[in-house]
Amino acid sequence: MKTRQIAHIIIEADTPLKVGSNASDFLQDSPIQRDWNGLPMILGTSLAGVLRKDFDEKLRDEVFGKENGSKVIFSNALLLDENMQVNEGLLQDKTSFLKLFDILPIREHTAMSDKGVVKEHAKFDEEVLYKGARFKFSIEMIDDAQNFKMILDLLSSASFRVGGGSSKGFGKMKILSIKTDTFNLDDYGSYSSSLNHQLTTEYKVESKDSQTHIRYTLKLTPEDFFLFGSGFGDDAADATPVYESVVDYNAQKLSDKQILLPASSIKGAIAHRTTFHYNSLVGNTIEDKSVIKTIEAIFGSAKESETKTGKKGKVIFSDCFKKDKKETKIFDHVAIDRFTGGAKDGALFQEKTIAQKDEWEIEILLEKEVEDKEKKAFEKALQDITTGMLPLGGMTTKGHGVFVGELLKDGEIV
Repeated sequence: MKTRQIAHIIIEADTPLKVGSNASDFLQDSPIQRDWNGLPMILGTSLAGVLRKDFDEKLRDEVFGKENGSKVIFSNALLLDENMQVNEGLLQDKTSFLKLFDILPIREHTAMSDKGVVKEHAKFDEEVLYKGARFKFSIEMIDDAQNFKMILDLLSSASFRVGGGSSKGFGKMKILSIKTDTFNLDDYGSYSSSLNHQLTTEYKVESKDSQTHIRYTLKLTPEDFFLFGSGFGDDAADATPVYESVVDYNAQKLSDKQILLPASSIKGAIAHRTTFHYNSLVGNTIEDKSVIKTIEAIFGSAKESETKTGKKGKVIFSDCFKKDKKETKIFDHVAIDRFTGGAKDGALFQEKTIAQKDEWEIEILLEKEVEDKEKKAFEKALQDITTGMLPLGGMTTKGHGVFVGELLKDGEIV
């Protein structure tokens, strides 16, 4: 007798999440996908696409379909409320907890050219979902317990990222719960399709070492001050650090704003230094047009025109958060006229830096198929950070952003 395997999965955003709606409005260039209640959601097609990519290549088309349809069904992932329930019906009024998701963080970006400089008129923003947000979705499959188990185990993969911008730190997910049941098809009519229906068996994911990625961990401590700028000022300074809140389901509210090390800023510094080391290793000169190849091989490239398509990178970064201890230092500056060497009139400005000396852990995943010379150049760039030779963040020409520490490769010190 045929059976149907069903799983309910609860996931939590371990970094902020960018699930774009492929639309724009008057406030954002890229707002997130929302359901009928205006709550953030993740489309089932997005989840299926991520897992299909990582599934066994020989079985991929048979299980996920190509011409004959898919054997596996994904529901949309719906936001969990403070009671760990999804809202599948139309809400008359949102709770105070759900209203937290009405206005979400905005990340500011500037497009860069292939020379590593800012493109003109290329500033854009993205709406992202808070770290800590939780979702629930289902996976169903008929009569294929082995492949069903393989799909569930993929959820623990180090490279499992949901939504866009995975190379910029977004979309890292944590599995909180997987519950399963098996039904005879004759009894399937009595099964409730609601995600709030409680399944009976807790499924333990078999975590395995990544077969596709090398895991690098930077353990860093700032020597003095650092600043990853928000692009805005406050009452005390013209330049301030970037902070972001995290969803706290236990307290049923947003946390106090935490210090954020955006992966996109870290990625940019490492990409530039990796190119330097690669060119040094292979003897390239500035006149050689091939110098850009290493950035494209590891970090990908943007679509420049209809004739030049973009390319996805082979490295994944993660945003880093840490509790703010309110330890800051404000530096006063005066802009200097480059011609006279004197101070410009009315050009006094301040910058607020982070002064707390906590250890940060930055996780980076690199695909194993990267060539040895490119990999060596990448590792040299990471080592430069641990010795203070590659500062991170803004105002680095003024001495900020120097970190020291150690680099781990798959858990072993390099």
